[in-house]
Amino acid sequence: MESKNKLKRGLSTRHIRFMALGSAIGTGLFYGSADAIKMAGPSVLLAYIIGGIAAYIIMRALGEMSVHNPAASSFSRYAQENLGPLAGYITGWTYCFEILIVAIADVTALVSIWVSGSRRCRTGFGY
Repeated sequence: MESKNKLKRGLSTRHIRFMALGSAIGTGLFYGSADAIKMAGPSVLLAYIIGGIAAYIIMRALGEMSVHNPAASSFSRYAQENLGPLAGYITGWTYCFEILIVAIADVTALVSIWVSGSRRCRTGFGY
């Protein structure tokens, strides 16, 4: 039972596939931002830079916490251990809600493209 909770080093096929998926999503966002840059100008790039810096700081802090206290569970465990059970509960369910909303948005975009018969959504953002 104890060996089940131990961390191990190595990349499986599943890990490589998820890294490729993340790369493809990032590329899609990069190509999809051309229309936004054309409409709003360089302010979109400034917003991307600010958002990227915020994401970097958050991921760096999460990396520090995972090195300090390695655990084979979700990042909501760090919130639970450092801020209390309510923070862990809220973090876990907020992440679950976010995943649900992203899935619904993806299905909406897919159906919009499918129904319109073109490669552009009705919102004007393409890929």
